[in-house]
Amino acid sequence: MSNSTKAMELARCLEESRDYWQTRAGQSQWEAQRACLGPVCERLFGAHSLEMGMAAPLTTMCPIRHVLRWAPVREMAQDERTLICEPQALPLPDGCLALTVIHHLLESLPHAHHALQEAARVTSDDGALIIFGFMPYGLAGLDRQWPGRRQRYPWSGTWRTPSQLGDWLAFVDFEIDRVDYCGFQLPGRHTPSNVWETLGRRYNLPISASYMIRARRKQQRAHVNRLRFGLSSTLGKASLGATRSGSSRRPHE
Repeated sequence: MSNSTKAMELARCLEESRDYWQTRAGQSQWEAQRACLGPVCERLFGAHSLEMGMAAPLTTMCPIRHVLRWAPVREMAQDERTLICEPQALPLPDGCLALTVIHHLLESLPHAHHALQEAARVTSDDGALIIFGFMPYGLAGLDRQWPGRRQRYPWSGTWRTPSQLGDWLAFVDFEIDRVDYCGFQLPGRHTPSNVWETLGRRYNLPISASYMIRARRKQQRAHVNRLRFGLSSTLGKASLGATRSGSSRRPHE
């Protein structure tokens, strides 16, 4: 993928997004998201995990030791454990990951549902699929309406609600376990407020700048064929066993 036009376009978008996440606003948003992810990661155990993100790694606190990263081109690979591939064509076997994190990547992809389907494929049955996205109807989303904002990251991407992603997840046999809202700020401000962040996180208000979806694979319930016992059939079987042919005889004294 490293020489394709799509890869170079995605690499350009990724480079632009990294510039944003290094700003004061981006760093504050990243810290709020990491605070949401921390309690989830600390309870996960497994052999492998994958983080496909537009910012610095979020899962450094996770007890899963073998952590894979992702990059669209070789020049953007951070270490030897980086997958260089298309997001919708991961070179991994089915169900091999205990944790898969997608950090704002879906907002920058033209066919985001294909990448989500691929992420669901490589997540194990008892694993966790984490998706971060910007909230289109939050207070911070009002800043997106200013003229010229749609041409710059992060406002240039396609923002989707958790409900919309829930419909996509249902198509790949996943379901939303929980949605956490993070990064609370007033319109016009570049950094979240500590007071707003505390109140918003406490009551999990859907007015934040971003959200974190925790999804898991739908559990298939085993079908049990139960035997049906009826009073008449039971008595009928019992009478068959007690029936004697011929006339009754008195026992000899």
